[in-house]
Amino acid sequence: MGKASRRKRQAEGSKAPARAPFVNRPFEGLANETDWVAMREIIPAATAMVTMELDGSPQEVTLVSVLPGATPAIHRADGEVLVGLQSRTHSGDASRDIVLAAQTALATEPGQAVPAIPTATAASPRLQDVLADGTELVVEVQDNFNFWINEEDATPEVLASLEQTNEAAVPTVPVPDRPSTYWCKMSDRTYVRWVLSEDEDVATTALARLQAAGEHTLGEGTALLGAFRAAGLLVPVLEVDPSTDPADLTAPLQALADRYAAALTQDASLTPEERRARDGLISRQVTLR
Repeated sequence: MGKASRRKRQAEGSKAPARAPFVNRPFEGLANETDWVAMREIIPAATAMVTMELDGSPQEVTLVSVLPGATPAIHRADGEVLVGLQSRTHSGDASRDIVLAAQTALATEPGQAVPAIPTATAASPRLQDVLADGTELVVEVQDNFNFWINEEDATPEVLASLEQTNEAAVPTVPVPDRPSTYWCKMSDRTYVRWVLSEDEDVATTALARLQAAGEHTLGEGTALLGAFRAAGLLVPVLEVDPSTDPADLTAPLQALADRYAAALTQDASLTPEERRARDGLISRQVTLR
């Protein structure tokens, strides 16, 4: 083999692995995609148990909305692995980052937190690769962040910090019988956040049709304020009366969901009123990344 060929092969072999490509919908293809998005983006305190195939064996992993200091993961002294979905990551693919956080935690000495994880590459496995067959995310919304600590960790300093965090959390409650829909109270105002399962652009167009027709709210005294773009999905935010109980919203939200489903089936070009409504919705959208 000539020197030029050897140099070429050596250069190819020394190339760093390609970085993970950006994925706009990192949870696409997973059962309950909207619940993954809700837990990553809009629920302050929540937990869920899943099984991942890591290093050739099944591993129970406790997913949580967030860990102290937005830490990616913790390997508890008792062996439990906690992974925060709302942690500091920068690969552009949350699916890979979550798996990498679990892998890093397993390789960390029990009783230790994982302050950071390596940058995911194109070869890093995704949730779609490692979740056990048939896994459906079952989100348990928590009233507080007490899941952060075990009894043995409950020093006065830790408990004082936890109390401050609990007091600052936004009260959030699932709306009964409505998937991925959450009532939340901020100061003296109350909102409903509803994660839609369609691609964000498709969802925006359907909402614009409803708004142009005056069918985009939950009735008198409610308003559609705008929407978040989160992990490739749209999360409309509706304001409701502060005295409204979450259970009272089930029927109005079902009616709105039915109107939205009908709007999705329309394929006619947008009317001028619908285009204006769509432009208005887009101008008020906030992207969560």
